[in-house]
Amino acid sequence: MLNFFFYGHSGFRYLILLVGIATVLYALFGAIAKRPYDKPMRALSSGLAGALHLQILLGLALIFSGRFYPAITIHFMIMLLAAASAQIPVSVMRRRPAEERSYLPHAIWAVVALGLVAAGVMAIGRPIVGSG
Repeated sequence: MLNFFFYGHSGFRYLILLVGIATVLYALFGAIAKRPYDKPMRALSSGLAGALHLQILLGLALIFSGRFYPAITIHFMIMLLAAASAQIPVSVMRRRPAEERSYLPHAIWAVVALGLVAAGVMAIGRPIVGSG
């Protein structure tokens, strides 16, 4: 069971990176093209936040199944910040009136979340992309 959680948690990071990059690119495209705020932006941003939340659950399952060492504490704290960063624009834009919603906060907070994900992965001595 430990290997299932480990490989699931480790492999899921690629989906998070893919959704995160797609979120940043779509948000930048929307901001530069001055497009009206649309549903795909909300879906991508929510997908990034949801993927990070699921990754945290997989990480907790991994910790509770017996795989723990001191660097995991820093890794976990950084990843909690990454999930919170991804959730901020989703929550803020949901409460704003439709005419006040914009793309740029999604791009900024997705970059912050991806940066924190990279820092969290490096905190445990693993490469961001690849095995190690």
